[in-house]
Amino acid sequence: MNASLQADRLPGADASSMEDRLRRAREEQHAWAARPLHDRLAVLRKMRFALADDADALCDRVTASVPTRRSAAETMSSELIPLLDAIRFVERAAPRLLLPKALGFKGRPAWLFGVASQVHRDPLGVVLIIAPGNFPLFLAGVQAVQAVAAGNAVLIKPAPTGVEAAEAVRDAAVRAGVATDLVQVLDPSVDAAQQAIAARVDHVVLTGSAQTGRAVMRQLAQTLTPSTMELSGCDAAFVREDADLDLVCRALLWGVGLNRGATCIAPRRVLVHEAAADELERRLDRAFGELGPVPVDPPVGARLDELARDAVSGGARRLHGALTGDGDVLPFLIAGATPQMALLKADVFAPVLSLVVVKDDDAALAADEACPYALGASVFGAPAGARELAQRVDAGVVSVNDLILPTADPRLPFGGRGESGFGVTRGGAGLLAMTRPRAVTVSGGRFRPHYDEPGDAEAQLLSNYVAAAHGRRLGRRLAAGWRMARAMIRINRTRRSRG
Repeated sequence: MNASLQADRLPGADASSMEDRLRRAREEQHAWAARPLHDRLAVLRKMRFALADDADALCDRVTASVPTRRSAAETMSSELIPLLDAIRFVERAAPRLLLPKALGFKGRPAWLFGVASQVHRDPLGVVLIIAPGNFPLFLAGVQAVQAVAAGNAVLIKPAPTGVEAAEAVRDAAVRAGVATDLVQVLDPSVDAAQQAIAARVDHVVLTGSAQTGRAVMRQLAQTLTPSTMELSGCDAAFVREDADLDLVCRALLWGVGLNRGATCIAPRRVLVHEAAADELERRLDRAFGELGPVPVDPPVGARLDELARDAVSGGARRLHGALTGDGDVLPFLIAGATPQMALLKADVFAPVLSLVVVKDDDAALAADEACPYALGASVFGAPAGARELAQRVDAGVVSVNDLILPTADPRLPFGGRGESGFGVTRGGAGLLAMTRPRAVTVSGGRFRPHYDEPGDAEAQLLSNYVAAAHGRRLGRRLAAGWRMARAMIRINRTRRSRG
């Protein structure tokens, strides 16, 4: 996704003011976490209402600030609606996930008789969200909502194009009743993120490039600060022999065009079965000929053009794609590509499809594994075979006969593998990731045999327990259980005689 930490440096707050921001955030976080969960969720419900009430104006503002955004309707469908659905999911799922859970006696070892155990979910503290510029409302918004629901304070470091969205999230939270220092928006500069990390936030959630992730992790290592890294993608679309090519073409064209190609899980590599390859190439060639230029950051466009030239020198064919000379690019379609080409291992944030012909599913999987990124993938084909292949794909999220859109399901976790990062956001797993578990045990009565130095009788008891609880054969387990009971009687008699 957008490397928000690689934006031009802007004047940021000095270190002392960042430390003051963090101090105020911590004070509010302690008070917020002490509130009952249902109170916190009621505030988030009001936040959802506030965002919905301002929907049209909000989408207009965000659209105007994101250069790749085509229309307010695209912002509404790709950002605001998924964000509102995600907030409602948190409202409904948080009690089940975040309230303390008593473990009961099922599965408890026999030697812990009388011990009651609970698992609590504690907030992390102050969470720094380093947000991207491509989907600044949805991505940062969901992360902030989940962090706040779990009892954390939030510092949002937006990309320069995401300030409007970050402030909208903050303002809606404040209108709903969140303290102004609980959700703060930082300056969109690199310095602001670096100062927040140096001031020792408790967790960092980064949505950005792999290069940015490495830079952030180097700084995090100095303070051993944990993180969630949602990093670059170079997603594969698997097209099986029995795929519906009309559906495939529509999906690929939509995926390439969404947000003008600035989408982390947009299709970049098309791994197509040899029986369908020629027809798919003809259809895409015709469709790409009708696509107009799109705005792309000049360095990104130059890198894409260089990678395409390198692919052609290696035997690929550039069917479409060019720099227009005014900062735009015509979408790239590269045929005859091979998995080892640099273009198919690059996180280029621009509209490009590279076609790789494969003979079967095994060859497609081998081609996919040549790419270091494993964020998302899609599989097209008859449902049974496509689902089987989807089970074998190494990616954080896999869609069958669709792409991108199903990942907005608020119930689903989202996260990458390999150089696409680690950890998850969204869904129940993302909400739990904003907490840390705390185990609490309560022992009843006064029986504490583990306090005493074990003698021969105790050693025999332990040996028989192992045989009774974990022995291979039923008869031996029963015999060991009888010997264990007799050993317990002898130990108790000895202790009574001593006491």
